[in-house]
Amino acid sequence: MKKLFSGLSLLLALAATAQTGEILVTMDLVNVADDKVSVTVNAPKITSDKITYHIPKIIPGTYSEDDYGKFIDDFRALDKKGKELKVEKLDKNSWQILGAKNLAKISYKVNDTYDVEGTHDIFSPAGINILAGENFMLNMHGFVGYFADMKDLAYKIDIAHPASLWGATSLADADPSDSRDVFQAARYAELVDNPIMYAKPDYTTFTVDDMTILISVYSPTGKVKAADITPDLEKMMRAQKKFLGPINNNRKYTVLLYLSNMQKDDAKGFGALEHNTSTTVLFPEMMPREALASSLIDVVSHEFFHIVTPLGVHSKEIHYFDFNQPKMSKHLWMYEGVTEYFANLFQVNQGLITEDDFYKRMSAKIANANSMNDTMPFTEMSANVLTEPYKSQYLNVYEKGALIGMCLDILIREKSGGEKGVLDLMQDLTHLYGPNRPFDDEELFGRIVLQTYPEVGEFLNTYVAGPNPIPYDRFFEKMGVTKAKIKIPANPFVAGQTPFITIKPGTKDIMIPTGMELNAFLKNVGVRGGDVIKSVNGKAYTLDNVYELVMGAQEWKEGSEANFVVDRDGKQVELKGKVILEYQETEGLKATDPAKEKLKNAWLKG
Repeated sequence: MKKLFSGLSLLLALAATAQTGEILVTMDLVNVADDKVSVTVNAPKITSDKITYHIPKIIPGTYSEDDYGKFIDDFRALDKKGKELKVEKLDKNSWQILGAKNLAKISYKVNDTYDVEGTHDIFSPAGINILAGENFMLNMHGFVGYFADMKDLAYKIDIAHPASLWGATSLADADPSDSRDVFQAARYAELVDNPIMYAKPDYTTFTVDDMTILISVYSPTGKVKAADITPDLEKMMRAQKKFLGPINNNRKYTVLLYLSNMQKDDAKGFGALEHNTSTTVLFPEMMPREALASSLIDVVSHEFFHIVTPLGVHSKEIHYFDFNQPKMSKHLWMYEGVTEYFANLFQVNQGLITEDDFYKRMSAKIANANSMNDTMPFTEMSANVLTEPYKSQYLNVYEKGALIGMCLDILIREKSGGEKGVLDLMQDLTHLYGPNRPFDDEELFGRIVLQTYPEVGEFLNTYVAGPNPIPYDRFFEKMGVTKAKIKIPANPFVAGQTPFITIKPGTKDIMIPTGMELNAFLKNVGVRGGDVIKSVNGKAYTLDNVYELVMGAQEWKEGSEANFVVDRDGKQVELKGKVILEYQETEGLKATDPAKEKLKNAWLKG
């Protein structure tokens, strides 16, 4: 994501910077009107009569054209005397300024994207929140653009903000005051690679090896604190660093967690977006703590592993990313697929989940991948992911893409007698390329073969560049793993697709339906049809937080205590009982060949 040069190109870039200086951007988070932030951009020296200012159409990591320029209003260009210059809007994201030799600055206002979700397709962690006096999610690509052919100039960002709010970011603040921050970036790509979240200070820091981790949280009601989630994230990141070994040398990594109140004017796209030294994460505030911790481990670990690829190993399409006329790489199977595989593999490797848990996850990915177009070549889909019919297959990068990474890992383990895997391959590619040396899309497969085995090339050409579905059974058998019937616990409040709870008409009360055969657990507790559930295990529940009840119950253990308070015919009744889980039989995976135990352990634990 950082655009770097060498040789003559570097000298030319430096010369251009010396001639025109840095670009100064000022942002006002104090005087917010109509849910808009005012931005002023001081122009560099311009020698042409016309210049175009762009706001990105697309950003790295999203693989969709989102047109951030749609959220820019009142765009004006001024000369040194404050006289307006003529501006022509070329498209949704571009403004052409006439008389550009006299341009002193441009100004505009930026709109919120969180409160109008449903009117656009921007993934929430890549969007903008403007909540005056409380929270600002500054994904910089939505606030700051670039002048044509000047993306390599340095940027200085001067932000005025309420003294009660603190800006969490991996950038260094050069201003010591509590109401003004000054950040610098060597070029535009570096600026947009560093989001900033302003909120009332709620953060923790810890150090893993030589890396400082910053966890910053915005929770609308204060329900979730940074200190609540830090132990799980610290355990996860220590495990990730141990798993990666010397492949990573970041000095700082920031996790910006925004928790949505789930109201109509707040974000609802849950997940995360990676950056070189940070990630933006968005989840509903109502999530039970256990479910939130589990989800954070999954998504943050995925984003953190992006430091390997594409941030560490990537093609020229990524390295020289064009924010407004993008050309996509063929290798999403690696950027997203291998990353997602690592996010699951490291957990079993470091003992955070069991082997059976890992097999269940891979089984689920196989089922999801099989529900999509399994004959569409992955390289073809990747290169054309911005248009249909390829765009609708993008989510398969997290399913089949991860399975491609798994099969490569198995194949390399088999050929090396368990000595090497796909992590070794990524380490080799990192040493060969690294963040400053991109590869040509067409050369990657050949380079991988040189680093591994001819059979790996056959796999890539057959199942990644070709239209052939992967025979997963054949790969699992190499590790002594075969299909088997397994039992998984059902949710205590759900039978298949039918819930054992409903909402009482005209209220927000949760009730047990009448005339419905209840499961053994609910019978054991003693609830009856028509009972209104007031609390479970000491916590009150209504329609507003019913999701917490259902998802929290997913974590209950067999034989643990369950305490209910219900309203039965106008009377408060306390009920107690043991948790009884019912199990559903499904097809899964099991290690069944003791002769391959050593190789399997090298795969999952090596």
